Amino acid sequence: MKHSIITYTLLNALLAHAACPFMDGGADLKKRDYEGDRLPGDDGFLDQFVVDDTDVYTTTDFGTPVSDRRSLKAGERGPTLLEDFVLRTKITRFDHERVPERAVHARGAAAHGYFESYADWSNITAASFLGKEGKQTPVFLRFSTVAGSRGSADTVRDVHGFALRFYTDAGNYDIVGNNIPVFFLQDAMQFPDLIHAVKPQPNNEIPQAATAHDTAWDFFSQNPSTMHTLMWALSGHGIPRSFRHMDGFGIHTFRFVNDDGESKLVKYHFKTKQGLASLVWSEALVLNGQNPDYHREDLFKAIESGNFPEWEVGVQIMDESDALRWGFDLLDPTKIVPVELVPITPIGKFVLNRNTMNYFAETEQAMFCPGHVVRGIDFSDDPLLQGRLFSYVDTQINRHGGPNFEQLPINRPHVPVHNNNRDGAGQMMIPFNKIAYSVNSLNNGSPKEANQTHGNGFFSAPARRIVDAAYVRDISPTFLDYWTQPRLLFNSLLPAEQQQVVNAARFELSKISSVAVREASIAQFNKISNDLAKRVAMAIGVAAPEPDSKYYHDNTTSGVSVFSEPLPTIATLVVGILVSTSSSSSIAQAEAIAAAFKEKGANPVIIGEVIQEGIDQTYSASDAVLFDGIIVVDGTQNLFAPSSKASSLYPAQRPASIVRDAFLYGKPVGVIGTAIEAFDVNSIEEQDGVYVRDANTSAQDIADEFEEGLKTFKFLGRFAMD
Repeated sequence: MKHSIITYTLLNALLAHAACPFMDGGADLKKRDYEGDRLPGDDGFLDQFVVDDTDVYTTTDFGTPVSDRRSLKAGERGPTLLEDFVLRTKITRFDHERVPERAVHARGAAAHGYFESYADWSNITAASFLGKEGKQTPVFLRFSTVAGSRGSADTVRDVHGFALRFYTDAGNYDIVGNNIPVFFLQDAMQFPDLIHAVKPQPNNEIPQAATAHDTAWDFFSQNPSTMHTLMWALSGHGIPRSFRHMDGFGIHTFRFVNDDGESKLVKYHFKTKQGLASLVWSEALVLNGQNPDYHREDLFKAIESGNFPEWEVGVQIMDESDALRWGFDLLDPTKIVPVELVPITPIGKFVLNRNTMNYFAETEQAMFCPGHVVRGIDFSDDPLLQGRLFSYVDTQINRHGGPNFEQLPINRPHVPVHNNNRDGAGQMMIPFNKIAYSVNSLNNGSPKEANQTHGNGFFSAPARRIVDAAYVRDISPTFLDYWTQPRLLFNSLLPAEQQQVVNAARFELSKISSVAVREASIAQFNKISNDLAKRVAMAIGVAAPEPDSKYYHDNTTSGVSVFSEPLPTIATLVVGILVSTSSSSSIAQAEAIAAAFKEKGANPVIIGEVIQEGIDQTYSASDAVLFDGIIVVDGTQNLFAPSSKASSLYPAQRPASIVRDAFLYGKPVGVIGTAIEAFDVNSIEEQDGVYVRDANTSAQDIADEFEEGLKTFKFLGRFAMD
């Protein structure tokens, strides 16, 4: 009789129903409380790993109950003793709490949710999570910035990571993308060079989370493949209002493969249902100081309040024969496929409805890899993607000191794991099978091979083209047009958005000390647009170039402008309502207006001199950047009168500066009755997005009218144009 084999399935089941290995001291597994059914996508998988420290005694990691409040000493005033194992282990554990931060995308925030398929897509893919209409699959999404360290600010100008994991019933599937549909490079060989260039300069670790320095722009100007992504980052896409108000993209061309081995090329699009919205640069700079955690806090609060963000998942579906059809190469990750050529087919949606329970255990330890794929998904020959398939696994091994990072709870697939991988640092399972090799006869060949026809296994698309060519270290000639698509983006932006690109480039290049780098950067911009190049050059001491028109055209595409469409809802937007604590009527009016906004799902904040009944926040803790719109109620004229004395309760002229700065940042601003003084002192005249109403206007009417301004989000006519 053969020995029974304890599989990972059984071990997982035992973990799910037995005491946690760290709970011999008496604590039980904590099952989160639910008032009703679990939220969609929550299969309870992580519950088996949760530790509840309620009403228990402190123990060491090896289970001994101890006192860890005071160290062991030789007398009350004597030296601490080396034999104090409680002190030694507590300090040692603290010293080793952190793991190396990610080389890039170090600063991030994440949440759980679910994906729901719109239909049965088995005609184009064998991926099980797309195999049935209405099928729901748990997901985990991590947002991030790229260049900064874990301690950098959220609202820097940067590409933003958009890493999405599907915990499918056939294994984990990761799409490790960004909020920009293209990348800086065409070949993974250059990735270390890019990151070395854009990271803080090594001699002084300056500047943090910024590309406004010589090495970054030297790299950009010498590598024209960077121009397309750079143009996106210089636009509003580089400084989104929140993680919830940006799109995501898979960047690369992938393959859908059906059960018969027939494949289609696809590009992923994740379209935010909250609407696109971005900050302006001056606003982002102040927000970095006022609240460096602005984006992660916004995400957490939105989910906590039940305003679950949603994205629609779509794919552009193309035939293998389309690879060179439109004058660019689908294997080139620096190119988009304009939606006018290939419309986006919506295939499902995902919703984020649960915050993490522990940032380190989930967000920080989440290990995303482009090579995490499932049956029905396959790669393309994109050379950047091919390099990423190696790099991500390697960096995760580095971060966790071994290959067992897949066993961490947040990384575990929600299906059984069977293989002959063994040992290594951090091994958390107990493989019982001693026949740890293939092919074998002693265990009847198990674990058996899964492929296209047996075991419902992953398989590569049979139709993938096999290249018969000499080995070369070179770039495909189909990759060599670096400027046509950046011009397509620039042409497709609103004039005010084009001005934002110009202003961003002026700011960045004004920080460059090398004249040669500034000149080379202008030369690259000139291949995109002579207008763009001249407007930037005039501000940075570089001669205006003559047109370099080989790649100039007047084509446009849709879906790339941040500000062209109003937001679909004002839910979760923050409205600052300014009052004076010397006027009880102003507080009463503010409370009525706040109630009207709450009915619309917005988050009103009533601001006064001091915290008291009816006041949410003080002027000393407030700034225009913290709000999406500002309303000043009747009875507040004393806050703005030029003759009013300075107050020790807030910085000089803070109420007036909140109104002025909100106006200058393009936000909707409104005054009621005597609060007109707030506009007079700031020389603000009535125009789009500026609301003046008398004291008798109802709270509901004010909220209804202001809602339209909040949906517009930014009134671009207020910004100066060249």
